[in-house]
Amino acid sequence: MNNLLRLEEGVARIVADDPWVLIRDLEAGLPAGQLILPLTRWLESPQPQGVWLGPDDEVESLKPWLAQLPLIALDFPSFRDGRAYSQAYLLRTRLGWTGELRAIGDVLRDQLSHMRQCGFDSFAVREDKSAEDALKGLAGMSVLYGRSVIEPRPLFRRR
Repeated sequence: MNNLLRLEEGVARIVADDPWVLIRDLEAGLPAGQLILPLTRWLESPQPQGVWLGPDDEVESLKPWLAQLPLIALDFPSFRDGRAYSQAYLLRTRLGWTGELRAIGDVLRDQLSHMRQCGFDSFAVREDKSAEDALKGLAGMSVLYGRSVIEPRPLFRRR
């Protein structure tokens, strides 16, 4: 994927050689390699490939296979559609999933800090945007007041 950012030990970096191939069009056939398949296709034969979920997909449907999944991508079809934030939070908190959680679709700099708070650790920034500029979006806010995946205690409990 182009314009991919990944958090490694809490530091955001641009990924130059991502081995994963996002498959959106199943009509074109499946190439060899590490694939990120749509949930409906992945469920036909669960395998140790990546899977991506759309906003209407239920994260609980992956529960039996979470231990074998190396990557889950959550789709933002529009910057106005925030359902993937809830999906990410559920995967990290309720289901306890610890693998790579990737934001795909209409991913923009202004969203990255909040995505990180919800549990995302890799971000496929929209191809028409600068990955270098997007890195600044991960710096985010210096103080978070509320709870998040990366800091479950609210500010008043951290004092």
